[in-house]
Amino acid sequence: MDSDEERVGVEADESRRAIERALALLEPLPRSVLGTLPTPLERGPGLPGGARLWVKRDDLTGLGAGGNKVRKLEFLCGEALRAGARSLITVGADQSNHCRITAAAGAVLGLDVHLVVSGDRPPHAEGNQLLAGLFGAQMHYVGCPPTHWGELEIAREQLTDELQAEGARPHSIPIGGSTPTGALGYVAGYVELVSQLLDAGIRPAAVVHTSSSGGTHAGLVAGRALLRALGATNTPPVLAIGVAKGVVVGHPDIAELAGEALELLGADGVAASAGITADDVELDGRWLGDDYAAPSAAGDEAIRWAAVHGGWLLDRTYSGKGFAGLLGNAVAGRWGPGDEVVFIHTGGLPALFTTGGAPHPG
Repeated sequence: MDSDEERVGVEADESRRAIERALALLEPLPRSVLGTLPTPLERGPGLPGGARLWVKRDDLTGLGAGGNKVRKLEFLCGEALRAGARSLITVGADQSNHCRITAAAGAVLGLDVHLVVSGDRPPHAEGNQLLAGLFGAQMHYVGCPPTHWGELEIAREQLTDELQAEGARPHSIPIGGSTPTGALGYVAGYVELVSQLLDAGIRPAAVVHTSSSGGTHAGLVAGRALLRALGATNTPPVLAIGVAKGVVVGHPDIAELAGEALELLGADGVAASAGITADDVELDGRWLGDDYAAPSAAGDEAIRWAAVHGGWLLDRTYSGKGFAGLLGNAVAGRWGPGDEVVFIHTGGLPALFTTGGAPHPG
């Protein structure tokens, strides 16, 4: 065995030991088993410029038609059950994937679910609202546009107080489940991904994903910092594609949220040695388009590209715009021949089956 092979073998062993230590830190935390995990890491076609695409299929997490929120809700629901909750409350846009999956989680765990959503009650439910209703959730319509997150959060807090007064023992979850507890889902998700990368023998130039409320992004950053501090060497950097105005301008503070997630692991010292800083947080906000939940030409083209080249189905609010960012960076020459790039497919399938939910085929 030559020196390069020996070095690669030693680094792989160090990374696997780091994975075991990270899993040991996650193990004691309250967690409801909700997802079908691990999700596949799927080899894709070449990207513009010649890099090789891999897709982490978190649209296949199982619960309630799948998506990235399942990982967050495993820890959020574990927290709720530990607190003795009898109901869940959360909030989102009218076609919120997070609301739909929270409804499914409540059905599995025997908890009542109340969803605070934008817009008015539709004459006929579609997409995520249709599924949330099938899962038994009670819908509370605020009447505001999907971009008015502050108004939606106020309504969630008011409903939480009302249900608390009624003795419903609610566990109230902010938009997107983007709390330190929720971010733990993608600490675990990053650890899972690195294990798969080691098995596949690849070292990606980047892990690309879509960011809106920031919890998935913070979890990935925290997961990378954790493994790095524990001695792993195969820890690819995280590139977020921002699809909501708040996260694009720095709300929430991703580095701060990532650090708070690590503190829940009892890993505050590890986080400090890893040195989570603003340099670990890269967010490309050029693909937002006109606004959150407003389709964009680049997003629609990305949806078509993914469908034709890989059979992947992306939505117009989240994953389509995220993939547009990946393609745009590839076209600009950020990655080239010999590079490997992972895209985390965060789901969103039900929204395609709504009025205006999918672009026309090209």
